[in-house]
Amino acid sequence: MSGRIAVVGSNMVDLITYVTRMPDKGETIEAPNFALGCGGKGANQAIAAARLGADVLMVTRVGDDIFADNTIANFKANGIDTRFVRKVPGTPSGVAPIFVEQNGENSILIVKGANAHLSPADVEEAGEALKGCALILMQLEVPLETIYATVAFGAAHGIPTLLNPAPAVPELDVERLRTLSFLTPNETELAILSGMPVASETEVEAAARSLIAKGVRTVIVTMGARGALLVEEKGATRIAPVRVTPKDTTGAGDAFIGSFAHYYTQNGDIAAALRKAVRYAADSITRNGTQSSYATLAEFEAFCATIDA
Repeated sequence: MSGRIAVVGSNMVDLITYVTRMPDKGETIEAPNFALGCGGKGANQAIAAARLGADVLMVTRVGDDIFADNTIANFKANGIDTRFVRKVPGTPSGVAPIFVEQNGENSILIVKGANAHLSPADVEEAGEALKGCALILMQLEVPLETIYATVAFGAAHGIPTLLNPAPAVPELDVERLRTLSFLTPNETELAILSGMPVASETEVEAAARSLIAKGVRTVIVTMGARGALLVEEKGATRIAPVRVTPKDTTGAGDAFIGSFAHYYTQNGDIAAALRKAVRYAADSITRNGTQSSYATLAEFEAFCATIDA
């Protein structure tokens, strides 16, 4: 199994402020640093996969502002197919103000902008190109109807689909995801989607199984410093974490998914791809920034060599 990865999803402009602490209401404090970068969950996942050598197709919408051309140029610089990256007249690009604290934890706001205009018609327009893909990735920074249309397209043409349900929305209809191949929530998102507690690993598995009972084939729960949990109808597999000292956790979940997609499409081995993904995400949080923290294949192999030594 090997092939192209498609991302039907979002792009954002990351506005990253590094803070010593978050201000109280009505308070103004000085922040020590700021960075501007390309982001958005869809774009991040595409870049992570491409940095590892994957052949990636991007289906997304950008604004007609000063950020749009930079976003498109960034895709091209990373070797991503941009045929279906389209501008929306009179609309701003999506932006994500991000606040990173000294321990590396982050708080994020998103403004969808042009991402809200990605439609089922865009999926249909890209249909012939999508038919040649081995896996389609999606996120929830675009309209839900576009997600449902993409899942249906994948089912109709025998293409595996993966949904990262972030940011979580209670109105997501899991019944319309019955043909989805992979659902990849974190613990918070899993609690929202399942309506069940996730305080322990046992509860996490039970909540994931409730989604499998609704038709989702495979649930992969990302658990941060505790690694990940792969839950299938046949059983559950714990994917051990990699211990590192974090600088910035922004984009780690996207690094996980993009790298998982790359390695999964190499040979179809889910557990092996997840072990690589945990390592890739761990490596990403040792550097500042979002896409700027994503390693190339050579850099990632060097990181793996240090932890395996």
